[in-house]
Amino acid sequence: MKAARHEKEWGRVVGPVAGILILLAAVLLAASLCSAATGPAVPSIFKPESTPADSIYGLSLLVLAVTGIIFVIVFSLLAYVVTKFRRRASDGPEPPQVYGSNQIEIAWTVIPVLIVLVLFMATARVIHAIQDARKPGGAIEVTAIGHQFWWEFRYPGLGVVTANELHVPVSDPSHPTPTFLKLLSADTDHSFWVPRLAGKTDLIPNRVNKMWIDPHEVGVYVGQCAQYCGMQHAKMLLRVYVDSPEQFEQWIQEEKKPAQSSDAVNEGRRIFETTACINCHTISGTVADGRFGPDLTHLMSRDTIASGAAPNTPENLQTWIQEPDAIKPGSLMPAMKLNDHDLNALTAYLETLR
Repeated sequence: MKAARHEKEWGRVVGPVAGILILLAAVLLAASLCSAATGPAVPSIFKPESTPADSIYGLSLLVLAVTGIIFVIVFSLLAYVVTKFRRRASDGPEPPQVYGSNQIEIAWTVIPVLIVLVLFMATARVIHAIQDARKPGGAIEVTAIGHQFWWEFRYPGLGVVTANELHVPVSDPSHPTPTFLKLLSADTDHSFWVPRLAGKTDLIPNRVNKMWIDPHEVGVYVGQCAQYCGMQHAKMLLRVYVDSPEQFEQWIQEEKKPAQSSDAVNEGRRIFETTACINCHTISGTVADGRFGPDLTHLMSRDTIASGAAPNTPENLQTWIQEPDAIKPGSLMPAMKLNDHDLNALTAYLETLR
């Protein structure tokens, strides 16, 4: 009987402790998987490739270390107390009353205050270093405008307008070429977030916010809107292409060229210019001068459509024109409902926009 009671008491202790240990193991496993993840499709905060992201990553490690130590101490004390002072059969109805110690109360007040002060000072230092960084003479300036549910990128000093896929040059530490972004919103609140390049910064109507990045490695970095902005918030994706200086210069020169066309696709161009497409989109050299949707002058130079929701293929392009909700339910693009002949002609014309 006594052995059974003892086993039951230990069961009450081991159960919660085992549950906490399993939860901790799951958290550590998830963190390790995130840190090991590679490739543009995984926006990992554990692989910083820009000075702002490096600073945030270092601060995160400090916070994780401090909170981890606190967790270990508190968990160890809790496990010790639960085990040492568990209720036994011989205990009376009320445990002995132990009154506090002034020294202990002062310690557990002063130590947390010091911890908070250290974390505050470290955070303030990182915020100051990122937000008050000087803009060098060779910096690239980009105006990023958030729309429901896509991104517009304007390079005012270079005369280039594009959408959803931001191109920036790699920043060599010996010759820094950072990119400074002015963040605006055309409708509701959005948030620009590319975890490997910088922290989140909101885009708010009637307010100008700013951020900057200086990517250290060429490649593709993915991110998305991190502020709920409507039904298709989750598919308001963005891609940052970090190019070599030569690649970036070539991309700029290609983007400055007018839209390419040929007599073979004149029928598709006529369809584009005589439908509602021109009310929302712009194509240089045509009557289309809309501002509600993305600029399509060099549509086929982009890897994706619908703000990263689908690869930019002829099949997906036709689906996007004919039935946008099939790719992005709740998007603000109307379904054109063209007949097969007009749809094929229009798609053929759009495929020439490189």
